[in-house]
Amino acid sequence: MAKVWNFIFFQMGWFACVLGAANGQAFWAVLGTLLYVLFHVWQSEDIRAEGILLFKALIYGVSADSLIMNMGFLGFNDVWPSQYLSPAWMWALWVLVASTINGSLYWLKGKPILGMVLGAIAGPLSYEAGMKLGAGNWGMGSKWPGIVLIAMVWAIAIPLFFYWNKTTSDRALEKNL
Repeated sequence: MAKVWNFIFFQMGWFACVLGAANGQAFWAVLGTLLYVLFHVWQSEDIRAEGILLFKALIYGVSADSLIMNMGFLGFNDVWPSQYLSPAWMWALWVLVASTINGSLYWLKGKPILGMVLGAIAGPLSYEAGMKLGAGNWGMGSKWPGIVLIAMVWAIAIPLFFYWNKTTSDRALEKNL
């Protein structure tokens, strides 16, 4: 049942952040999402390992989105905290996605090719949905360069997050032996 709740809270957080950004009200959505993430970490079997995974995913996501944004292929309507970094609501979404690795996406564990394929498809679809809801735009002219870049980022992200999760968990096990 926990995996179902993880999926439901992921969807709620996604819609809250995207619609909040589209309507200039991202602060409350980010705050609510982060409260859920804190609860999620607190409920985790290994709080430290889960926190490390979420932090690594945050750094990866902020770096990837900020790079694509600064290349001109992705634009966001809410630019807080900086015009040079992806917005805070996107940061919340990256952490939220990472919270599904040991939750609703756990069934992908040990299936990196499937994770790559699903990431390459679901990532751009999620961004496109966010654009259609008014949270941003694809930047320079055609949306296809942005979609291809986002597909590559997400094809790497999902298997990478599972790898990070495994290596962090394995190190924690070794210390306890």
